[in-house]
Amino acid sequence: MKFLIIQTAFIGDVILATAVAEKLHQQYPDAQIDFVLRKGNESLLSNHPFIKTVFVWDKKQGKIKNLFSITKQIRANKYDSVINLHRFASSGIIAGFSGAKEIIGFDKNPLSFLFSKKMKHEIGTGIHEVERNQLLIQHLTDKSFAKPKLYPTATNFESIKKYKTNSFVCLAPTSVWFTKQYPKEKWIELCDQLPKELTIYLLGAPNDDKACEEIKSSSKNANIVNLAGKLSFLESAALMKDAAMNYVNDSAPMHIASAMNAKTTAIYCSTVPAFGFGPLAENAKIIETIEKLTCRPCGLHGHKACPEGHFKCAFSIETSELLNRLS
Repeated sequence: MKFLIIQTAFIGDVILATAVAEKLHQQYPDAQIDFVLRKGNESLLSNHPFIKTVFVWDKKQGKIKNLFSITKQIRANKYDSVINLHRFASSGIIAGFSGAKEIIGFDKNPLSFLFSKKMKHEIGTGIHEVERNQLLIQHLTDKSFAKPKLYPTATNFESIKKYKTNSFVCLAPTSVWFTKQYPKEKWIELCDQLPKELTIYLLGAPNDDKACEEIKSSSKNANIVNLAGKLSFLESAALMKDAAMNYVNDSAPMHIASAMNAKTTAIYCSTVPAFGFGPLAENAKIIETIEKLTCRPCGLHGHKACPEGHFKCAFSIETSELLNRLS
């Protein structure tokens, strides 16, 4: 059997999509499983033990040319099943013209009329995105649930070994969307009140360095190390695995923690867990405001600023709730 998984959205989406690979591998251990993702996310699947080929689509330079080039490569592979988890037209082209025996995807995709099997994608019902994705392959597998998983290498673990000499917590304070992001002032407050014997590692991408540095320089805690932009995805995953706690927004680092089954405190501001993108680690808890706000949730992905101007969904969360997760 030859399977192809398509997920050309963002980091968190790719991580959640790994659960489909897990499920397929469980049922078809000798099958070839390949993956299509956008350029920039490929290191998430570096040295993955059972994903054979990763097709990387560069969306920024020569987008259309690269799209048709990848589609041609995929068509030549003659897949048994193509599973398209992405709900936009570009992935519909790749899937629809793949020439696969079976093409599976969500009916929201504009090119779903080219699919041989399609299903509804309903947000807000309480079903997790991982479950929604696995419903697409239920006829090929079974009804049991597989979780997403990342596979840092021995080299990844060795490279972050120097950061594990003392007990530590990881904080991932940033997000693409402002209203998904716990406020800087609240992160500083948390840093100030965390036990002084803990090392605090601030995680993020290179463009998060400034925000993380502001938190570090504004805190009274001297045990803060800014690692934003200094670790790869899999090195971050390897570090988060053994943290006393990982404090994250409703964003990609939360999904990294889930994929490592790492201790997780997920802070929800403008979004809600009912959308289906919550943490999946065994030791995970969601922290959100207890205030009944008529404006929350204000959108699926968040906004660049609070539409109401007060951002109460974030500022009304008590720091004590986050500290209690260490007890």
